[in-house]
Amino acid sequence: MKNLSSRATEHKHKPKPENTVHHRRGPKMATCYLKSPSPHLLPLLTSRFPLKKMNSRTGFDVFRPSNCLPKQTHDDGADDDSSKLTSTQDGSTSSLSSSSSISSSGVSLYNWCAGIGGLGFLETSYLTYLKLSDSEALCPVGGGACGDVLTSDYSVVYGIPLPLMGMVAYGFVAVLGLKLAEGELPFGISKSDGRSVLLATTASMATASAYFLYLLSTKFAGSSCLYCLASATFSFSLFFLTAKEFGQEKIQKVLAIPLFAAALVIAALGTSYNSAQPILPSSAEIELPYYTSEITTESSPLAISLAKHLRSIGAKMYGAFWCSHCLEQKEILGAEAAKLLDYVECFPDGYRKGVKIDKLCANAGIEGFPTWVINGQVLSGEKELSELASISGFKIDRLPQQEQ
Repeated sequence: MKNLSSRATEHKHKPKPENTVHHRRGPKMATCYLKSPSPHLLPLLTSRFPLKKMNSRTGFDVFRPSNCLPKQTHDDGADDDSSKLTSTQDGSTSSLSSSSSISSSGVSLYNWCAGIGGLGFLETSYLTYLKLSDSEALCPVGGGACGDVLTSDYSVVYGIPLPLMGMVAYGFVAVLGLKLAEGELPFGISKSDGRSVLLATTASMATASAYFLYLLSTKFAGSSCLYCLASATFSFSLFFLTAKEFGQEKIQKVLAIPLFAAALVIAALGTSYNSAQPILPSSAEIELPYYTSEITTESSPLAISLAKHLRSIGAKMYGAFWCSHCLEQKEILGAEAAKLLDYVECFPDGYRKGVKIDKLCANAGIEGFPTWVINGQVLSGEKELSELASISGFKIDRLPQQEQ
């Protein structure tokens, strides 16, 4: 008897493990006792079961649920139940989330955007290095076509190297994709606004790629540029992934965003290239002896009279012998009128590395060709006869009758 009493006493005073769920069943109810439950366990219990806290005379928190959880004897078990309950509780929320989460074991569309953006960033970073260092591009396909494209007038937009602009765009998409995948956007930006920004950015990049592919097929016919094609593939993929994330119904509501971005890109590129100012040739080890180009067009009476008028008011045209746009400007005027112009050659001794621009051009602050200086106005790029007449104050009705 003494031993039995001793065991009962030990059992009575034996400390109960933390987070232990005790069952005390009666004929019509089940009561669970919890002592100092973990903060993460109690909310899960109260959200999963219709619990009611009751007063206890034993120092325990007493709950009366319809069903009790299985008995847990350690914190790890509680953590397991927490994860199970959390996944069950958030099931409805997950079903309503966007299509960016493909599956629990898959990769979200935003992560795909981040990955493709990262590849594009690496490619354009390499091209930016080549552009800024005047290095030769490694072209496994297409021979020297990659270098020709990289050093052409079309590799610069508003004075900014095109690869550098691509590097910034791809880097921005990669970072934004990661932030959207994590659901944490800076500066308090909502996820909806972040998605719209991503759609506008990828639409701009896809439009620019389409424009450059058109230039590649027309201005560089017969050439193949592997880097150009790779960049186009990246940008098109980014746009299609972003559009897919919106879905067919939602994309119709935000259709104005990609359309506006595309129109803005086309207008910007068209304006830049129409007023293109060919910059100096690559400063790599090249040498161009001075040469003259033949002008094949004939001058109209209007062009001849306009050229005389421009010379009489002191207008000047600054150009370079290697400049294709300068030659096109002379072709617009014609051979006879071009000879009448006050034309200033900025590289009369040819071009080679380290050569300086002619002093007259340097004093005038010439940075690109052709450049017109008419009545104190500095005008860049090719100009039509009507533009030159309007700017210089030439009246077409001044032409003699026999010349019209």
